[in-house]
Amino acid sequence: MRIDILTVLPEMLESPLGCSIIKRARDKGLVDIQVHNLRSFTTNKHRKVDDYPFGGEAGMVMQIEPVDRAISHLKSQRKYDEVIFTSPDGERFDQPMANSLSLLENIIILCGHYKGVDYRIREHLITKEISIGDYVLTGGEMPAIAITDAIVRLIPGAIGDEQSALSDSFQDNLLAPPVYSRPAVYNGWEVPAILLSGHQARIDEWRHEQALERTRRLRPDLLDD
Repeated sequence: MRIDILTVLPEMLESPLGCSIIKRARDKGLVDIQVHNLRSFTTNKHRKVDDYPFGGEAGMVMQIEPVDRAISHLKSQRKYDEVIFTSPDGERFDQPMANSLSLLENIIILCGHYKGVDYRIREHLITKEISIGDYVLTGGEMPAIAITDAIVRLIPGAIGDEQSALSDSFQDNLLAPPVYSRPAVYNGWEVPAILLSGHQARIDEWRHEQALERTRRLRPDLLDD
């Protein structure tokens, strides 16, 4: 899989994309992640990629030319399944979407910035808009990291125990059950006896019941879905 990220702040992405599961997946050759500085695609001698909006509104707008040049450059090299724009008014990102995106071969993620992007980018160059929540961030770099991380960890071989990803919260529209580790008793607080019983069928049943209880209590909307 290949993920190309377009940004005006590539330095924001360097550390998160070079750690943990993402780093291991890159080192194994399971995913190729390339970060591109949009300023490299502008014709402005000062490398500006933003300008004032028509109509006099406050704030600056990301211009269409460098974005179009960047996307056209990438598309000249390979076919992309999706060109994603991180936007607070996009489709809400969730685990089923992460599952779907992880099956694709090549994607581009455009990180929004400033007051917004020239709307013609969204009308003509973008195939999918994604939001990670109902709030506004300074830019789309952190959403791009969240999307990339959620996708990469699902690629076969990215994590040591692939069953671990399949049992994560939201994979079956349920929150994950409680988990415990050694010691069995700490400060008088005990691990549930069922987990020490060795009866796997009963343990699985307990875990499912706990997942249902936690979901009903904390996220009943998931059960409605």
